Amino acid sequence: MNEQTVYMAISIIAYLLGVLFIGVKFSKSNNTVSDFYLGGRKLGPIVTAMSAEASDMSSYLLMGVPGVAFLSGAAEASWTAIGLAVGTYINWLLVAKRLRNYSQITNSITIPDFFSDRFKDKKRILTVIAAVVIIVFFIPYTASGFAACGKLFGTIFGIEYHIAMIVSAVVIIFYTTVGGFLAASTTDFIQSIVMSIALIIVFVFGIVSAGGVDAIIENTRNLPGFLSLTQSYVEESGLAGDYGFIMIVSTLAWGLGYFGMPHILLRFMAIEDSEKLKTSRRIASVWVVISLAVAVLIGIIGLGMVKNGSLQTFDDPETVIIQISNLLSGNGVFFALVAGVILAGIFASTMSTADSQLLAASSAVSENIIGNLFKLKNSRKTSMIIARVTLVVISVIAVFLAWDPDSSIFGIVSFAWAGFGASFGPVILFALFWKRANAWGALAGMVSGGMVIFIWKYLVRPLGGAWDIYELLPAFIVACVAIVIVSLFTEEPSKDIIEEFEKAKNLKSV
Repeated sequence: MNEQTVYMAISIIAYLLGVLFIGVKFSKSNNTVSDFYLGGRKLGPIVTAMSAEASDMSSYLLMGVPGVAFLSGAAEASWTAIGLAVGTYINWLLVAKRLRNYSQITNSITIPDFFSDRFKDKKRILTVIAAVVIIVFFIPYTASGFAACGKLFGTIFGIEYHIAMIVSAVVIIFYTTVGGFLAASTTDFIQSIVMSIALIIVFVFGIVSAGGVDAIIENTRNLPGFLSLTQSYVEESGLAGDYGFIMIVSTLAWGLGYFGMPHILLRFMAIEDSEKLKTSRRIASVWVVISLAVAVLIGIIGLGMVKNGSLQTFDDPETVIIQISNLLSGNGVFFALVAGVILAGIFASTMSTADSQLLAASSAVSENIIGNLFKLKNSRKTSMIIARVTLVVISVIAVFLAWDPDSSIFGIVSFAWAGFGASFGPVILFALFWKRANAWGALAGMVSGGMVIFIWKYLVRPLGGAWDIYELLPAFIVACVAIVIVSLFTEEPSKDIIEEFEKAKNLKSV
C-alpha cells in the first residue's frame, strides 16, 4: 500500500467511525418497534428529503450513471436521469403527504401494514403477500450492496473480496441494528452530503484535467452519436446506434418505480409534520436533478480525459469516478485525503441504500410475518429483540448471496426496482386516490404486477425488437388494469373504509 493509498484509507476509516458513532448515539432512542422501524415519526424536513434520496440513489448514482455515459454517450444516461428526476418529483408531490396522513390514521408502521389497514383486511393476506414481495426483492438487493462495497474496497486497497465484503457488511449491520431507523436516516443524510461533495470535486477536477469544456466537447463530438439524445455510441463498431422512441419510453419508465419503493415511502411516513413535506419535496427534487446531471456529465468528462491522455484507459467504465479519484490522489497529501472522501462517497451511496433495505426486509419478517401471521403478542422488550435478531439473520443471508465476486450488481438493482415498482406502486396510488379500490383489487394488482415482471423479463423481452421494453412499464400497466377490473367486479368498500378515505383526503396535517 503506497503513501497516497494510506491517506485515502484514513479518510474512509474516519467516515466509517463516524457512522458507527451515530448508530451508538441513537441506540437509546429506540424504545418501541415503531421507534426502531419508523423513528417515532420524528424526522425533520431536511433529513427526510436527503435520507430518502440517498437511500434511493445507491451506488448507481456514482458508478452506474457515469459508467453508462462513459461507455455509450449521453442518450441512455440522460433519459434515465430524466425519468428518475420526474419520478422523484411526482412521488413527493402526489404520494408523500397523503401517505403520511393516511398511515397515521391507520396507525401503520410498515408498507405491508398499510395495505391491510387501508383495506381493512382482517385476515392480513395483503400484509403477508407484501412481506413476501419485500423479502424476494430486498434480500438480493441488499446482497448487491454488500457486493458493491466488497468490490470497491478490494479494487482500491487490494483486499481480498470476501474480507472486504464482510467488513463492509458488519459496519452496515452494526449501526442499523443498534440505531434503527433514526440512525439509518441520519447517516443517510450525512451520506447524501458526502455524495454531493464527491460529485462536485470530481466534476471540477475532471473538467480541468480534460483541458476545459471546449476540449471535452471537441474530443467527444467526433464519436458518432455520443452527444446525441436519439442515438448512442457503439464502442465495438465505432458507429452510432439508434436510440428511438421505444427505448426512450422504456428508459423513462424507471421513474414509475418510485411509487413502490418501501425504503423511500417509509421516509414519507416518518416525517414529524406532513405540512413540512413541501420543503422536503423542493430540497429532494433540486438535489436529484443536480446530482444526476453532474453524474451524467462526469461520464462524458471521463471519456474526454481518456481522449486527451490525462487518464489512462481502463476496463470497467463503472469505475470512472474511482479512476479520476486515483489520479487526483497523486497531487499531494491534501488531495489524497480528498480522494478518500470521494471514495467514501461511493461507499456511502451503497450503505445508504443497504441500511434502509435491511430495515424494510426486517420489518416485513418480524412485524408482518412473525407478528401478524402467527398472531404473537410480545412485550416491548421482546419485540425489539425479535426486530434486531431478524435484521441480523437477513443480513447473514444477504452476505451468503453476495459471496460470488462475479455476481451482477446493477442487473439485480434494475430487476428489484421493477419488482417493487410494479408490485407496490399501483396499489399505493389506488389506495391513496381511488376510494372504490378494495382488498381484492389490491391483491390482484400486487400479484399480477409481480408475475408480469418475471414473465416479461425472462420470456417476452428476450424476443427483442418492440418487445425489448423495461419490464417495469408493462407490469405497472397490467397491475393498474387488474386493480380496476377486480375492484369493480367485487364488493364495494364498506362505509367505514370510505369515511376513513375521505378523512385522509381532507386532512391537512397530522
